[in-house]
Amino acid sequence: MAPHATSTSPNRADTRLATTDHDVYSGSSITNNNHDNIRTSDPSSLTRYPDDEAHDMICVGFGPASLAIAVALQDALEPLSTQPGRAKPKVRFLERQPHFAWHAGMMLPGAKMQISFIKDLATLRNPRSKFTFMNYLHEKRRLVSFTNLGTFLPERMEYEDYMRWCAGHFEDVVDYDTTVTSIKPAKLSTGTKVECFQVESWNRRREEFILLRARHVVIAVGGRPNIPKCLSIDSPRVIHSSTYATQASNMFSPDSPPKSIAVIGGGQSAAEVFHNIHSRFPSSKSYLIVRDSALRPSDDSPFVNEIFDPEKVDSIYAQDSAVRANSLAADKATNYGVVRLELLEKLYAEQYSYRLQYERETDWPQQILTHRNATGITALPAAGSHALRLHLSNTKQLTNEQTTPKDEALDVDLVVVASGYARDAHTGLMRGLEHLMPEREDADGSWKVCRNYAVQFKKDSVRDNAGIWLQGSNENTHGLSDTLLSILATRGGEVVQSIFGLG
Repeated sequence: MAPHATSTSPNRADTRLATTDHDVYSGSSITNNNHDNIRTSDPSSLTRYPDDEAHDMICVGFGPASLAIAVALQDALEPLSTQPGRAKPKVRFLERQPHFAWHAGMMLPGAKMQISFIKDLATLRNPRSKFTFMNYLHEKRRLVSFTNLGTFLPERMEYEDYMRWCAGHFEDVVDYDTTVTSIKPAKLSTGTKVECFQVESWNRRREEFILLRARHVVIAVGGRPNIPKCLSIDSPRVIHSSTYATQASNMFSPDSPPKSIAVIGGGQSAAEVFHNIHSRFPSSKSYLIVRDSALRPSDDSPFVNEIFDPEKVDSIYAQDSAVRANSLAADKATNYGVVRLELLEKLYAEQYSYRLQYERETDWPQQILTHRNATGITALPAAGSHALRLHLSNTKQLTNEQTTPKDEALDVDLVVVASGYARDAHTGLMRGLEHLMPEREDADGSWKVCRNYAVQFKKDSVRDNAGIWLQGSNENTHGLSDTLLSILATRGGEVVQSIFGLG
């Protein structure tokens, strides 16, 4: 697994996924082309420095989290640009993907954001920033048209283009096609404190390993697609939902579409893929495998949504760990294993129409199979009518007398697994720093962070003006908003303040 692979649901989350296609602008409209990054005519104040110079900050990953930091740093530097002789900070962003892309594998037609555009990369921190979504619309000559839509929820395609527009300001300090492999102390001898860190990466464009040094390193690599072990087989026909839009169509020729497709999961991503299959593969039969008794609606009511307010992070971090864990469990219905009500209503209307058209439910072109657990998967012989056999455990008929689930088999040509993301990629990158991890009675082998997202090291092992910052992997201490877009503007400013003292 490459260290920069990312993911979480694109509806609230901050992740990036590799892609072969991405949307770029032609005039004021979005077109679908293969393009390199778009360099804006208005670059940032950040200047590229040679590789052999010690940097002030290196960001590992350049998705929404790191982009928010770049935007906050640029906003902080602009008022200081007229000060004579002021040195510009030495920063670099390292990104595995060949260009900026966000959830390319889930760019489905009509898919909308689930947060207000006001929670963009700048507005909640600085509404006057040129990096607001409103200014983006103004620059693209669509502000009035967007206003006429009467919505706070732009399409996901447009929001990705907004972030790519922001990213275009920082081309000079971003190294794309660069995979970071390790982070170690640059110099460490007995009795001395670590003054800076060495970041090793492989640059595919230059085809060489690059060594950079920095006093501060921000790790913002997002989540990696998580497929349960029981479904992990060596087959290209088993894919994660994060790659559905970029891989599924390429697997089948137009004259040989899949006969049937299974989607596993009960959350937003699973529902979106299931809803899209009929338009992408009209002749295919599709199944949505749901563990629960029904698809559940997400809770986005106003009072509950306050848990995503930036100022809530302080109180969440200060809570007793047991209280915080209970709160996280109670609030998971805002983001995990749930579906937006608008999409639920569309799916139900489609299911109802099938009741009118078909006598038997087994004949429906799209079926939702509830009370099912996926227990395994088997590749079928190439000469068979299907590619895969999905093994299911049906708990629907369990009673006091019938205590054993019924085993079922479902033969399909493609399995899309919408099982979420793991957010532990930083642990592999930081193996060379484990000797600096403080000893704790409750040690569980994981890195702990301070309120400002700085990693906690052993006392007197790292200088006060050096450190590692983690972004998007602190849900257990900073709350559900940590992996999402909701607080990026404010959090980016907090990181800039803690590293540079600016903001």
